[in-house]
Amino acid sequence: MFKKSLTTLLIGLLVIGGLAALGFAQDGKVDIAVTWSGEELEAFRKTIGIFEEETGIDVTVESVGRDIATVLVTRVEAGNPPDVAAIPNPGQMQEFVNKEALVGLDEAIVENHPTAFVDLGTVNDELYGIFLSADLKSLVWYNPKNFEAKGYEVPETWNELIDLSDQIVADGGTPWCIGLESGAASGWPGTDWIEDIMLRTAGPEMYDAWVNHEIDWTDAVVHRAWEKFGEVVKDPDYVFGGTTGALTIPFGDSPAGLFTDPPRCYMHRQATFIQSFIKDQYPDLVAGEDYDVFVLPSIDKEHGTPLLGAGDLVSAFNDTEEAHELMEFLASAEAQEVWVKELGKLAVNGNVSSEVYPDPITAKAAEILSEAEVFRFDGSDLMPAAVGSGTFWTGVMDYVGGEDLTRVLKDIEKSADEAY
Repeated sequence: MFKKSLTTLLIGLLVIGGLAALGFAQDGKVDIAVTWSGEELEAFRKTIGIFEEETGIDVTVESVGRDIATVLVTRVEAGNPPDVAAIPNPGQMQEFVNKEALVGLDEAIVENHPTAFVDLGTVNDELYGIFLSADLKSLVWYNPKNFEAKGYEVPETWNELIDLSDQIVADGGTPWCIGLESGAASGWPGTDWIEDIMLRTAGPEMYDAWVNHEIDWTDAVVHRAWEKFGEVVKDPDYVFGGTTGALTIPFGDSPAGLFTDPPRCYMHRQATFIQSFIKDQYPDLVAGEDYDVFVLPSIDKEHGTPLLGAGDLVSAFNDTEEAHELMEFLASAEAQEVWVKELGKLAVNGNVSSEVYPDPITAKAAEILSEAEVFRFDGSDLMPAAVGSGTFWTGVMDYVGGEDLTRVLKDIEKSADEAY
């Protein structure tokens, strides 16, 4: 009796195992781990709701918080990764590829995505990640009315940008508002400046080498990028409040000088997300009329105007039909239209209509992004935390505060030697 029951149980387990191998164990179900919460999570659930309605596949969305990288590593090592997950950045995606933890994807699902973003999701010529949306950082914000009143024109090169800054000073104004204060994260806005400058002075390949610590922080190309940043931020005539203002003004408050009468400043370099701060503080301002953007100009002609930013990257850990269907959906214009309309982010799929964007500036940024020939992920986000969100941040504050640049870079290099 016992042997017969055991035999029946074993046969049942073999059948179940066979079905699982054929992909039936999770038939009609897929789970995705995400980092988002609040309005982002709500927007994502709306996006997923469309997928569930169209496919009949039941999606479980698990918000695991900002420590998602650690959670995913733990679950991969335990053998129970989610079917799909948001990945913090391309560097960590590649780490999972190296562990053979990710599933290769059909490149057809990203045929309408810019090459720069396809490349970021590709390792060894195979696609492993798609971008649901992006944030663009290489932007300079300005008040067109202030420019028009003074006869200023949008600069197209770095030299023209410096000439414009000098002209503003000669006219009795202040060119820039810069705010580096962000609590425990103070300094990060300066890292974005330096990363943008590195792309324009050293080029994307050298930028990658720097991010991966294949060159030292004391290298001449790194030193030059910091000096270029210093030419702006450390010039007391260039920055509202001088270096003291740059060090103490909260980054979210720093665009305010564009809207005072008379203007406290004429330009502010920041990512697309700063518009939410502008809208909160000045709800009556009209995007495209009271404020607008232009791309931070090229510095060395041979490197053009690469774009810097970040994005919402998604990969699949389990090779199921449902996981592939979800990845295809998230790469689609249909999914991204819902996501960006709710959050004001930028779609990566080029078929997303400009009409879904809430204002002309976001639509303009999306168009700039869609034409990207070179796009690089925020460098500090790709570096080990001890550097990217540690000595790089504090090094910016020290440098702007008057510390010798060579010493600052040596200190960061020491931490990089230990962290990589």
